[in-house]
Amino acid sequence: MKSRIIIATAALLLTACGTKEKEYDATGTFEATETIISAEQSGTLLSFDINEGDEITRGLEIGLIDTTQTWLRIQQLRATKDVYQSQKPDMAKQIAATRQQLAKAQTEQRRYEELVADGAAPAKLLDDARSQVEVLRRQLDAQISTLNTSTQSLDRQMAATEVQVTQLLDQLSKCHIKAAMSGTVLEKYVERGEFVSAGKPLLKVAETKTMFLRAYLTSAQLQSVKTGQKVKVFADYGGGERKEYQGTITWISSRSEFTPKTILTDDERADLVYAVKVAIENDGYAKIGMYGEVKF
Repeated sequence: MKSRIIIATAALLLTACGTKEKEYDATGTFEATETIISAEQSGTLLSFDINEGDEITRGLEIGLIDTTQTWLRIQQLRATKDVYQSQKPDMAKQIAATRQQLAKAQTEQRRYEELVADGAAPAKLLDDARSQVEVLRRQLDAQISTLNTSTQSLDRQMAATEVQVTQLLDQLSKCHIKAAMSGTVLEKYVERGEFVSAGKPLLKVAETKTMFLRAYLTSAQLQSVKTGQKVKVFADYGGGERKEYQGTITWISSRSEFTPKTILTDDERADLVYAVKVAIENDGYAKIGMYGEVKF
């Protein structure tokens, strides 16, 4: 009789264990948005006082590439612009003599018009005076056109020089290495004193304020989830130690993939799963690569 009671109790325990609801619906690992900051100019890295693990903020200057040659080129172009400016003709002064001659010829023309009208001078003198006025007027127009062309040419050269200065100022600003985002420095690839070329990776930064749990769902689970849905997320420290976060589903893959070997799904027989991302506000305890669970 006693043995029957023991067997019945064991059967009840096994049944209870078999029907116990799991505490999660999917599992995965935590990840963060990572950005590699690269050099935008070539030169010697004069300063780069940053270390792995440092917290940086967007726009913070974290390094400086040698700016000497760029600065000297800017000074050279500015001097060239000053030369162009000094070469611009003083139109008023250069046409003053011709204007004076034209004014005198016009006065002569009016005097001869009066004399011819009174019959005191031959008509030829008036014709000559009119011809002289016309010649001087055309000469003045030609001078003004030539001077305008010269001035416009110098203005265009000055404008082109100013564009080059602006380009160099942009290059100069890019010698000042600034953080493209706020986050934690994960990796540092160069050291102060090294020569870097444009495009060379300098460091990797992760935005760890918002973390994402990348989990995998079976097709059967997809019918109960949608983007924007609030869920529970657990950071698993192992040994039964977990920390709960409020999460939001931000992304669901539009295509299936074969189950990653490191991922456990609710249906072990499913070969194809769908990746989802669940965002949480990190309090500093969730780490990249940490194992996590999600409950819908």
